[in-house]
Amino acid sequence: MVNVGIIGVGTVGSSVIKILESNADIIEARAGKKIVATIGAVRDITKKRNLTIKLTDNPLEIVNDSEIDIIVELMGGVDDAFTLVKNALSNGKSVVTANKALLAYHRYELEELSDKTPLMYEASTAGGIPIIEALRSGLAANNIDSIQGIMNGTTNYMLTKMIQEGAQYDEILAEAQELGYAEADPTFDVGGFDASHKLLILASIAYGIDAKPEDILIEGIEDITQTDVAFAKEFGYEIKLLGIAKRVDSGIELRVHPTMIPSSSMIAKVDGVMNAVSVVGDMVGETMYYGAGAGGDATASAVVADIIDIVRGINVPMLGYNKRLVSGEKLLDRDKIVTQYYIRLQADDEIGVLASIASVLEEYGISIESMLQKPTKDNTIAKLLFTTHLCQEKEMQKAIKALSSLNNVHGTIAMIRIEK
Repeated sequence: MVNVGIIGVGTVGSSVIKILESNADIIEARAGKKIVATIGAVRDITKKRNLTIKLTDNPLEIVNDSEIDIIVELMGGVDDAFTLVKNALSNGKSVVTANKALLAYHRYELEELSDKTPLMYEASTAGGIPIIEALRSGLAANNIDSIQGIMNGTTNYMLTKMIQEGAQYDEILAEAQELGYAEADPTFDVGGFDASHKLLILASIAYGIDAKPEDILIEGIEDITQTDVAFAKEFGYEIKLLGIAKRVDSGIELRVHPTMIPSSSMIAKVDGVMNAVSVVGDMVGETMYYGAGAGGDATASAVVADIIDIVRGINVPMLGYNKRLVSGEKLLDRDKIVTQYYIRLQADDEIGVLASIASVLEEYGISIESMLQKPTKDNTIAKLLFTTHLCQEKEMQKAIKALSSLNNVHGTIAMIRIEK
């Protein structure tokens, strides 16, 4: 029998216990041994819970228990979780975690600590979608050309409502909070940080890139308006918050931001709280992974799958490499990213203004691909919407700063990147 200790018995932890109990027969048949959750750590031991296992408010009791074979870390956070996982590995216990923040900051340290002791983390990225297994094993023969993913269900739900129902950002955020999709402080989701942690994990497996969230471009959906949504529709785009990893000649791009993508693309059709990840390999071409990216049962399904693999004796390299890549992939500086852009600004509706805007863009080597002019309530002010041809991020940022300084341009200039 294999004894499992769970640190953090919340929604996902409770689902793990439920799956191990309700599907015990098939799990035992697949693993070859009976797997039992025997103890769980919680913050408040006095809170009533409908659980059948022993509870403690001291996680070290589980980590140091010689009878526990596998530790499941579901407590969240970074520093305390890192300490507990280090201790568990030092004690020779296998670890399963769903903690994307922990891995975003400490995955390479944990890789060294785990050595021959399994540390599995399928549930950390895209919930029940087996994207980690796909990259580490199923696509192991490929150089990965790109990864594009909807990796946060909250923002995808909100953008879907804005696109399909014309909802305003503030009202749909409140609805998402009421439904439990967004936290009281939604910054982690809507600001793109949750998706960035997941992207960094995938990029380590695909490219061996050791980067932290602070090292990459991260933008959220807070400034998306119905004007942007209408423009996207008119020009055949959908707006999605994407995590993007891409191999280019000078390095690896890593970025998370709202993105206009062609409505005909597969990933553009992923709506609601669902997640999807597109991976392009040099040999296999594009493969697509779709499913529930969050939720107790979906995430717990991935946790239990990792537990089963450990019991089976499967121990692939934590980040997919038995030795470092000889090629030494390097993270591309965010200023050197090259893509197309959509720009929204308000300017005086008079002769010569458009020419002055075009002159600024030309100064920074940016050419206009398309343009729309929309009226505003103030007849003297026009709303101008542009898309550009390919240009460098650094030049675009300079151009936006220069445009903002023009006397005939008013308010904040909005920008969304375009991926075709």
